Amino acid sequence: MQQKKLVMGITGTNGAGKGTVVDYLIKKKGFKHFSASGLITEELIKKNRPVNRDNMILMGNELRAKNGANYLARELLRRASKEKANSIIESIRTPGEVEELKKNNGILIAVEANQRLRYERNLKRGSAKDKVSFEEFVAQEKQEMVSDDPNKQNLSACKKAADYVIENNGTIDELNQKVNELLIKIIKDVK
Repeated sequence: MQQKKLVMGITGTNGAGKGTVVDYLIKKKGFKHFSASGLITEELIKKNRPVNRDNMILMGNELRAKNGANYLARELLRRASKEKANSIIESIRTPGEVEELKKNNGILIAVEANQRLRYERNLKRGSAKDKVSFEEFVAQEKQEMVSDDPNKQNLSACKKAADYVIENNGTIDELNQKVNELLIKIIKDVK
């Protein structure tokens, strides 16, 4: 019997380890990757705007306001539907995106970690969007956690809607082991 194609979304706060989970699924499990940040970055470049965290949030909100609260997930799911392989959608950030993912039989995984640890991870990552003080990091996160506007990020609601949660306060090897164990469980659950 052929295994059903998995479509998984991933949500979580900045620096929680979403990208590490995605890397593991791509490199070790053959998943195809579809990135909301990548889609937003494409739009920023088209509009000749600097690629930084604040502009990415604003552009994501603009795209949702113009095309619907589920737009980013809808577009990434459209791209993923053309693949034969399992797919991972990174990063689900609004209830509308969660709804779109689940409407398309997707599974949502939330990744969480200690705030200070996440900030330190971001500093090590060193991308342009991560060059902020701890205070700015905390303020940005607060802005992303809850919103009554369906077009704006609401990570708290996304985490609550997650099918599975991975705690990532340890090493990359420990995280990879948790992802592998979770993937085995998901495969059993969808049969």
